[in-house]
Amino acid sequence: MRIAVYGTGGVGGYFGARLAAAGNEVHFIARGAHLQAMREKGLRVESGLGDLHLEHPLLHEAPSAIGPVDVVVFAVKLWDVEAAAQQLKPLLHERTLVIPFQNGIEAPELLRKHISSRNVGGGVAYIATGIKAPGVILHTGAMQRLLVGPGAEAFAQACKGAAINVEQSADIDRARWEKFVFLVGLSGVTSLARRPVGACRADPELRATLEAAMAESWRLGRQRGVALQDGFVAERMRFIDTLHADMRTSMQHDLENGNRLEAPWLCGAVARMSRESGLEAPVNRTIYAALRPYVHGSAVEAA
Repeated sequence: MRIAVYGTGGVGGYFGARLAAAGNEVHFIARGAHLQAMREKGLRVESGLGDLHLEHPLLHEAPSAIGPVDVVVFAVKLWDVEAAAQQLKPLLHERTLVIPFQNGIEAPELLRKHISSRNVGGGVAYIATGIKAPGVILHTGAMQRLLVGPGAEAFAQACKGAAINVEQSADIDRARWEKFVFLVGLSGVTSLARRPVGACRADPELRATLEAAMAESWRLGRQRGVALQDGFVAERMRFIDTLHADMRTSMQHDLENGNRLEAPWLCGAVARMSRESGLEAPVNRTIYAALRPYVHGSAVEAA
């Protein structure tokens, strides 16, 4: 399968490397020091499920150098979605499927502003990864799972051949909202506390804040017509108890490294969409307010 990975960070780098190691033709789009390091030393993945090293990955700075592909693993950061969407056309033919794996909930709608709806799929990624150093992806714990929607059968088969835990969902929109509810709470609380998952779930006040943040997102999804189950938040809290104690969310990694934050599209989006829907979201509004000074990077105050 011919695949383009647009955004070779934790998600794109990990899953793209697994797919390439399994024999697929995978083209990685990256930039800056990360791209330069991969050109010099290849792409490395450090994982408890097995390390791997792609000595000569197919690397590009722009999609225009690649040509049409079967699937685009669209994994840029949320603030880059719209700009990246405008660069997708050279990768597309009639049957190309662009699968967004961003953390937020609004990426498919943004993609449809720039490419045909027939090319836009749905996807969800569950994994704890980050760029350990330029050219090196670190996978924490054993969780690695992709959900894809209808039309992604061939991609799902390629993932299975690469030992990626993948499932197809008939209701990918609900699956996306389930991830959104979960991640909004987890990313917000771990970033706010500057502590890993284990410390946050063990502290009674932080645990209650995490549950309340998820409940606000769940309530928003239900009002928007998403069929989220009644006991979903309680089930997610039980799942959090199974995660690796040292796990850090991608937004927490960005905060600790002084990078831009996805908060406007996570806790900030819940606050914004709740307000537009006539709902209250005081927990997410407060978390977002506390993170706003760091949204553009630690050295830049929010306007």
